[in-house]
Amino acid sequence: MSKIAKIPVILKEGIVVSLEERNVKVSGSKGNLIFKIPEGINVEIAEGKVVISQQKKNDIETRSLFGLTRSLIANMVKGVSEGFERKLELSGVGYRAQAAGNTLTLFVGFSHPVVIKDEDVNFTVEENVITISGIDKIKVGDIAAKVRSIRPPEPYKGKGIKYQNERVRRKAGKAAKAIGAAAGAK
Repeated sequence: MSKIAKIPVILKEGIVVSLEERNVKVSGSKGNLIFKIPEGINVEIAEGKVVISQQKKNDIETRSLFGLTRSLIANMVKGVSEGFERKLELSGVGYRAQAAGNTLTLFVGFSHPVVIKDEDVNFTVEENVITISGIDKIKVGDIAAKVRSIRPPEPYKGKGIKYQNERVRRKAGKAAKAIGAAAGAK
């Protein structure tokens, strides 16, 4: 039994959760999200709480979906009320980014600008910090990973796109290795 799934999702004021057949629809001030409930999982809405349960106790097939369903519904509730955001840092000489609503244009050393467009997220750029925000946690994370994969940080100079609090392990270059090897040979 999942310990996470046993905890009910508490609904804040202004959030409406409704069940339509096997779909959970969450509406809030920032937007609407829909999730299809997997087979073998029950969702009940009562007294400002969403309670998730298994149809068959200790069923092997639905055991893994039990906690996952609760986490996804909790993320939907948080997304429509507060939203999610990921911040990326852009470092490198001549590297820059421009944002216009749901379009991000990156100039990161290629012969052409890289354009990323998505209707579900918003981009903002301030002093080489790219902020990706939206109501769907999965979508925001996927787009952030996609942006980072365009020019991941390299270990020698640290140039590239990295998450804001990510630490890049730096390597010594050839010159530093040669000096260290020569000093050890004497």
